[in-house]
Amino acid sequence: PNPKPHPPPPLPPSGAMASTKDKHAKAPNRTKAGSEDLPPPKAEKARATEGEGAASTVDAALNVFQGLILFLICILAFSTRLFSVLRYESVIHEFDPYFNFRSTKYLVSEGFYDFHNWFDDRSWWPLGRYIGGTVYPGLMFTAAIGYHLLHAFRFTVEIRNVCVMLAPFMSMMTSLATFFLTTELWDSSAGLYAAAFISIVPGYISRSVAGSYDNEACAIFAMIFTFAIWVRAVKRGTIFWGAMAAFAYFYMVLSWGGYIFLINLIPLHVFALMICGRYSNKLYVAYNTFYILGTLLSMHVQFVSFQPVSINSPEHMGAAGVFGLLQLYTYFYWIKSMVSEKQFKYILRMAILGAVGVIILIVLAALSGRVPFLTARFKALLGSTSNIAIVKSVSEHQPSSWTTFFFDMQCLMALVPVGLYFCFMNLTDANIFIILYTITAMYFSSIMVRLVLVLSPVVCVMAAIGASETMKNYSYVNWSSLNPAAKSASRGEGATYDAEKKGAKAPKEKFSGLKKLANSKSTKAKSRKKAVSIPTGLMVSVAFLVLFYFYTIHCTWVTSIAYSSPSIVLAAVNGDGSKTVFDDFREAYQWLKFNTHPDAKVMSWWDYGYQITAMGNRTVIVDNNTRNNTHIARVGYAMASPEERSIRVIRELDVDYVLVVFGGKIGYSSDDINKFLWMVRISGGIFPEVVEAEYYNAQGMYTVDSSATSTMTNSLMYKMCYYRFGELMTQYGRPTGFDRTRNTEIGKKDISFRYLEEAFTSEHWMVRIYRVKKDIPLDEYLPPV
Repeated sequence: PNPKPHPPPPLPPSGAMASTKDKHAKAPNRTKAGSEDLPPPKAEKARATEGEGAASTVDAALNVFQGLILFLICILAFSTRLFSVLRYESVIHEFDPYFNFRSTKYLVSEGFYDFHNWFDDRSWWPLGRYIGGTVYPGLMFTAAIGYHLLHAFRFTVEIRNVCVMLAPFMSMMTSLATFFLTTELWDSSAGLYAAAFISIVPGYISRSVAGSYDNEACAIFAMIFTFAIWVRAVKRGTIFWGAMAAFAYFYMVLSWGGYIFLINLIPLHVFALMICGRYSNKLYVAYNTFYILGTLLSMHVQFVSFQPVSINSPEHMGAAGVFGLLQLYTYFYWIKSMVSEKQFKYILRMAILGAVGVIILIVLAALSGRVPFLTARFKALLGSTSNIAIVKSVSEHQPSSWTTFFFDMQCLMALVPVGLYFCFMNLTDANIFIILYTITAMYFSSIMVRLVLVLSPVVCVMAAIGASETMKNYSYVNWSSLNPAAKSASRGEGATYDAEKKGAKAPKEKFSGLKKLANSKSTKAKSRKKAVSIPTGLMVSVAFLVLFYFYTIHCTWVTSIAYSSPSIVLAAVNGDGSKTVFDDFREAYQWLKFNTHPDAKVMSWWDYGYQITAMGNRTVIVDNNTRNNTHIARVGYAMASPEERSIRVIRELDVDYVLVVFGGKIGYSSDDINKFLWMVRISGGIFPEVVEAEYYNAQGMYTVDSSATSTMTNSLMYKMCYYRFGELMTQYGRPTGFDRTRNTEIGKKDISFRYLEEAFTSEHWMVRIYRVKKDIPLDEYLPPV
């Protein structure tokens, strides 16, 4: 409000007027325009305005510089993921991405409703698969929207290239989301560190290189963005930000089954805030809006359906329980203000007894089997060892080793405790959330190596907070040791600080606005920083620069060597430095596409189902969806049995071709012989006549040499892999039939077939395809399967 005008002062006597005029006449002539010509209150106001103007100018310059750094980080995040495209070509990687690619092509060509109702008869023959109700379609929707947007702007890009480049593009968005999250948690300086870290961290690059068209490409961005919006919703406490968090969560549910982590971590944060006495109306509004709207939206994903409100899904019960607890918590706060203290104690006692009774009922229902309190999936996530062979056979489900953390995050793991220290020293509602995220992600990533992907973002955030604050603390250097004149300034600064402590008015300084801006951006802590000596500050700064330099080198090397090689196209370096490319997979799939009947059925192990369907365009018996353990065990039974018994399964499934992957000639270790024991274990769980011990030699070892048992050498898998291999010399100085992968000579070389015949063998013998003879009658003495 404007101050009230002061009454005019009384006129002085004439003598005083004259003396005043003389004084004004003797005063120096100030020709400079500025605050010195103004009365003291106006001069102070002008100086403050000048300081604020300078501060706003510097602030705008810092924002522009910050935007430039973020732009360069995005370019780095995109370009560092292009090694595979530059070395090979624009090609989809791995196995699961081929199903996503095939589904995206169908979505783009046929439209949303046909995709939603699509029944795929080329997978899981003769069962088929209803695609719309068994996928998380967020990845396909994102790629299809990008494809149509590019074509709307007359960029005629092929859908395959959109799918290949989607993961690098989403990594740019992930870097921006990480900056947003860290800025909400701490400040923009730490946000820049976090964005730079996550742009090249190998733990995230492993699922976001060009060609890695998998759900995690979109899901990690959705997860970080949801967390950032949730933190802002808790800080603002408005319905708008709670609803925005729910919509971000909906995109996460669309993208990946890992949304279970979000819908348990956010309620855990709310529960922790209530336990710590940090309940507020903002928290109540934010969580109620997020949970109600988010649950309603998630039920629109057909694969999720009514699971969030079903007692058959214990993964969602925690969120519902916290929602109910929050209502009770708020209700008791309201009751406390309405009744006396004695009445409130009685009500509280009755409520506690009622809660204990409900818990006892739930436990009894779970023990009786009426409520699936701990499902196999839930127990596996909590660390229980799974007894399901098909789950244990997947390498991503194995526990993580300590070398995995260093390999995927390098020096960032050492900076995480530093970030935790600063968060504990400055506890806020937002910092409690990131602390809980760090602890839970570390636990789950140690259980399952695949979940290192979930840990990588929070490691980048925590390392960024630790690095940012440490660099700030050691950048506050005492310059008085270099300039003697600065000692008086430092003394004056100390006097100012002492005067502030004593309550006296500190002397005004020029450009106070700039200093306030610097102080406000320097640290989150309220305490005054202690200046360090120049050698100490320089040494710490150089140490961090060297550390980050080697971090960059490590990330680039890991990205280039370990995570940028598509499994569909392999390469090896010869002794003379030349490169040999093994393109046997695509060669075999193209042979299937152009040399077999369009309705032909191909039987292989489930690893290759998606690739055969997408590239060979042929019907498969099982694929990577692993939705039917019995059907997969049936294929494993055929592979593990003698030909005379396997042919019954093959005929019953109406199989036309059998495909195996063999690496004995070139030393490819991920072939079917090395996976064969898992086929035996999975089929043995359904068919008791398959006994794993019969496939070991007398010494209890799994081998293919002369000591192998007859059960092993007579199995269909052994015969299909080593047919005619005994005539082949694979290495100079070694006998014929030398397996370079197992580093041994095979034990049985005279192999022949009665019901199968060789149809195709790729250039390097990596893929072998056998045709099923349909005209030969079966032996009558063999019982049906």
